[in-house]
Amino acid sequence: MDITVLLPAGRLPLDLMAKAHDMAEKYGLGIYLSTVQNLRLLDVPEERVNEVKKELAAVGADFKGPGKFPLPRVCIGKTYCKLGVIDTEEFSNRIMARFKGRTKTKPKFKIAVSGCVLCCSGVKTTDIGINASKIGFDLYVGGKGGPHPRVGRRILHGVDEDTVLNAVEKIVEFHHTMSTQKQRMRKLIDHPEFPYPDEV
Repeated sequence: MDITVLLPAGRLPLDLMAKAHDMAEKYGLGIYLSTVQNLRLLDVPEERVNEVKKELAAVGADFKGPGKFPLPRVCIGKTYCKLGVIDTEEFSNRIMARFKGRTKTKPKFKIAVSGCVLCCSGVKTTDIGINASKIGFDLYVGGKGGPHPRVGRRILHGVDEDTVLNAVEKIVEFHHTMSTQKQRMRKLIDHPEFPYPDEV
């Protein structure tokens, strides 16, 4: 089976990287860095799962599991990109801090954050996409990839950080209220009670 380790803002600490390497070498595992910026250990023998998780947890690993709020997928941000206008790691941390007490998040939606208008993290084709620019934040909802990709609806344009975070919280609550099973945001944005019906 596979073990998925969550990597906030796509950062892979050296001690975690070393431990993952040790486990992979010891048990002949594959390592995959996923498109949503997680680390996956592949083909873990079932009888070794608890042992591997214990070793990884000892160096701070957190694991994907049902009900956990999704880590935002982010671009590298202004620290490392001359086009970036925000620190995407810090902004991702603010999102996670806002939802840290949430233990029963319903699947299925993803969040992406881009530090400039190039949208390298795919904000326009993600359930909730936040795009920073020199004039403020744009918020997209209902984007999706797959065989029939759709660009999300831009519901906020040029707003400040607190406004966009408050809107994300409102949308997450709407998703929770209106979902009884796995539900992509795309299927909810035309609901008559959706809090942001207009494209801007």
